[in-house]
Amino acid sequence: MRSVDATRLPVDPGPAGWNEILPAPGPARELEGAVTADWLVIGGGFAGLSAARRLKQLRPDDRVAVLEASRVGEGPAGRNSGFMIDLPHDLDSDTYAGAADEDLNHIRLNRSGIEFAQEAAQTYGLTGTAFQARGKHHFAATERGVEHLSAFVNHLNALGEPYEWLDARAMKELTGLDYYRAGLFAPGAAILQPAAYIRGLARGLEAEGVEIYEQSPVTRIDFGPDHVAHTPRGRITAPRIILGVNGHAESFGFYRRRLMHVFTYASMTRELSADEVKRLGGEPEWHSVSAEPMGTSVRRIRENRIVVRTRFTYDPSMEVGTGRIRHVGRQHQQAFAQRFPMLPNVELECCWGGRLCLSRNGVPAFGEVEEGVYSAVCQNGLGTAKGTLAGMAAAELATRTESWRADALLAHDQPSKLPPEPFMYVGANAYLRWHEYRARGE
Repeated sequence: MRSVDATRLPVDPGPAGWNEILPAPGPARELEGAVTADWLVIGGGFAGLSAARRLKQLRPDDRVAVLEASRVGEGPAGRNSGFMIDLPHDLDSDTYAGAADEDLNHIRLNRSGIEFAQEAAQTYGLTGTAFQARGKHHFAATERGVEHLSAFVNHLNALGEPYEWLDARAMKELTGLDYYRAGLFAPGAAILQPAAYIRGLARGLEAEGVEIYEQSPVTRIDFGPDHVAHTPRGRITAPRIILGVNGHAESFGFYRRRLMHVFTYASMTRELSADEVKRLGGEPEWHSVSAEPMGTSVRRIRENRIVVRTRFTYDPSMEVGTGRIRHVGRQHQQAFAQRFPMLPNVELECCWGGRLCLSRNGVPAFGEVEEGVYSAVCQNGLGTAKGTLAGMAAAELATRTESWRADALLAHDQPSKLPPEPFMYVGANAYLRWHEYRARGE
């Protein structure tokens, strides 16, 4: 039997704003003592919970257990921007677009994930803002941004994808802001309150018999044939494991020096007053990504709050300090003030960071990595759609179910090796800073 100790445990910086505005959850069910299961899923985010749901669909009588290191909704799944995107979204591209054939394949896969999430939301009664199939906007504030948006339009035309172009007047009517020159509406995306969705998904799975243990980080795995995952207060023995831990797969010895650990950051305002809502004007709810991948995403949510997301940092330690959060929070406040001058007294109530996992060659880290151990990680900046997809596909692969999704993910090359440190750290952060500088007006 081969044993691997976790080299590090997840650390999530700052309060998760999406989770903070929800009612407090009940007490956590922690793993205590020895438990056996037919399936163990490690990670209670989009990939892990989607894998658990797909396992229950395919093997309804099997015992499925999930281990989550913190609380469901507190980790990266509850910290993302809440866009479940169907269209090309390559963060390494100036316009999100890639090669046409590859992008068509990505669209098909992403939409499969969105359809799965939508069906889960309907089944579990996740109403309101938890899941909305309402599309997303791209906003352009500079001439460069308009050029990139126009190039993206040309790509959508070539792909045969629908969209609506918005001029400056339409942008003003939508947002109440004079900041943006143009916009684009793409109807296929879903918009989430990510913490509400992921918590609702967990509740639905528990009602179906899935055992979810929170505040139960895996500290060691003894590999098979019956694998044993150890936590601080217990252990689970299962013949098959699905890893839905994104970049922390590396902490268990998989894909070492092949995964890039990147943090992105978001802030949320307090609830706007009735007078502030009136001064702002525009529609009561809208959701936008920037015309450039390294620009600022902005959401005005139904709770009369505004969320901004910008900044990326490469952090191979998978940790950032409170000083970084304070610094980024000040930058977010500046970005907010530029866009919302009519709201001078509105401060950002909380700022947080969330982990992304990317590969240099833009591919997932998917497949059987040890006998009976399946990886569903490395979503390359699309954790909602691609995490859902990877979890579904891993369950299908592990149960030997015929699966075009699993076949498509297995067709990718493996993540390519990273340059040694400190060269990777210096080069990656220099690359990010340069692209953020070019997108500074966006």
